[in-house]
Order: sequence, then structure tokens, then C-alpha cells
Amino acid sequence: MSVIALFSDLSAHLRSPEFLQAARHPLHPMAFTRSRKLPLPALVALLLTGMRKSVQAELDEFFAHLNQKGQLVRHVSAQAFALARAKPSVNAIPDLNDWVIRRAQHYGFVSLWNGLRLVAADASTIRFGLRASDVKRAALADQIGFGLFLPGSELMLAASLHSVHESERQMLIEHLDRLGTGDLLLLDRGYPCRWLVAVLNQRGIPFCMRVDKSGNTGFSCVRNFLSSGLDEQIISLNAVCAQDVLDFECPSEPQQVRLTRHISPSGEIRILMTNLFDAVKFPASQFADLYHHRWRIEEAFKRLKHRLNLEHVSGLSQHAVAQDVAAKVLCDNLQALTSLTARQD
Repeated sequence: MSVIALFSDLSAHLRSPEFLQAARHPLHPMAFTRSRKLPLPALVALLLTGMRKSVQAELDEFFAHLNQKGQLVRHVSAQAFALARAKPSVNAIPDLNDWVIRRAQHYGFVSLWNGLRLVAADASTIRFGLRASDVKRAALADQIGFGLFLPGSELMLAASLHSVHESERQMLIEHLDRLGTGDLLLLDRGYPCRWLVAVLNQRGIPFCMRVDKSGNTGFSCVRNFLSSGLDEQIISLNAVCAQDVLDFECPSEPQQVRLTRHISPSGEIRILMTNLFDAVKFPASQFADLYHHRWRIEEAFKRLKHRLNLEHVSGLSQHAVAQDVAAKVLCDNLQALTSLTARQD
């Protein structure tokens, strides 16, 4: 496990022809081919600093560090930065984050639980500090940030921005291609529904989700299990309705799931639903601690908002806002990798 080797690989990748080709915006096929004051590797590195001050102050400080100067260095103007940042595609930094996650797995930074990679999913409201403007495709101040997070490794597997009118379940569906049979998806009480269980079972994705809800809301079978006093039980959910079958292309048959009961230190009863049926390999007693790992994504969003000033952005367009969010997510991942190494040493 070597963070030095990973950072060395990242440095080489940023300067590679493959990254240059993949990062270009379709509208700028010849971008970054000539020698410029702000080449693509320097532009990406600048964005990865977090950029919490004014754009010009960040530029002057960045180039002062590069030149090992004690005073600010005026090398690139804010206007030149605005022109340069429009030339990478909106997927350039998210794709770079995917590359970093793959290298982190290669170097052994991603831990497993009983042979499965834990992935927590959640969403968080974001209010960007934007002023009124007439720029094309201006960003909205209020958006929803959705993330897939790797607890233990403290790495954000993927993050995206969505309209406040989208549902969190739909956001999750859009990210399911990133998950496979070797992952274990951890979900809070806002996600469970019959069609989502059917979709996850159809794809063979293991899951653990909290399903207890107050009053008469939620699954009737969960309420029956709650009153039964049993510690665990295998039950069948009702069949998915015909409209959901059409909308989400999921099976219509009733789905079997396993319910487990846990009592928190405060005395709260929690009911967890999973499709891991092997009671020997996955005993019911382990699921309370397993579900607790989901809380790490809450802490990740808090860290991004308060330590990396996620809601402070350096541009007014949706392209710039998405770029800033992706860069701060990758910045946080690189800091997490460094912290993991520091703790081990």
C-alpha cells in the first residue's frame, strides 16, 4: 500500500496523451495542443486545491507555490482561467476520480467486509453561493448532491448534481451501473420500496437497508415482524405494481428478503432488510455494526461542505459548478488516501 506510488501514477496520468484526449470538451477538439500559461495538468491541479478564495487570489497563490516564491505571483488572469476551464469536458474530473479509485483498489486502499466492498448511498441539499447573472446555462443555487461512498476507505466512489425535483431513488438507479455482485449497498430509510428491491435482486447487487418507519407507513410485513418479537425472519414482499414494472424494467414477482432486528445503545429498535440469506457467513448479529458504516457518507458531505467549502464555487455556469464539485470530491479523496497512510505509519 503506497500513496507515493499512487500520486506518482496520478502525476504521469495527468500529463499523458490518453488523459488529454479523454478530457477535451467535444466543442474544443484542439484544446491544450499549444503551449499555454495554463496547460491542462496545471488547470486540473489548480481546481484540486479546493479554491475557497477569489479566483485571482487562488491563481496567484498557486503559481507562487509552483515557483517556490514567498510572495504571490501574477502569472495567469482570472479571465484566462475562465476561458481555459471551459475546454475540458464536464466528465473530465469525474473520470479522473474513477481512475484514482481504480488505482486505490490496485494498491489495496479499499477495504472489504466479508469479501464485499461496502458502498453507502445518500443525497444532500446544496445551496451554492451564486449571484444573479446572464451567463449561458447558468447554474441554479439550490441543487441536490448525490453520492456513492466507500466507508472505511473514506473515498467518494461517485458524485453528481441533480434538480431538487428529482427523487433520491431515481438518482440511485442512474448510478447502479457502477455496482456489481461484489458490492454491498447500504441505504437509509428514504430508499426502500418494492420495485427497488426487485431491481437490486435482478442485478444481483447485495444490499442492506433500514426499513422501520413510524405509524402505519412502510411495509406491512415489516410491521408484522416488528410485533412478532423475532430476531430475524425471511419474508416475501408483495408483487411490484404493473406501472413500476414498466417504468423500471424490474421483475413483477414477489421478492424474498431477510429481516433482522437490532436495538441501538439508546434503546431504539431498528429493522434491517437484506438479500444476504446465508446466516452462517452473514449472521444477524453483524448487521447492526454493518449498517452503522452508512453514517460515514453523512460525515463526508459535512466535511465537503465545511472543510472544503463545497457551496463556494468559482464560476456561474452549471459547467463550472459541476467542475468545482467534482474537483472538491477528488481533492477530498486524495486527502483521505494520505490520511489512511498517515494512520498506518
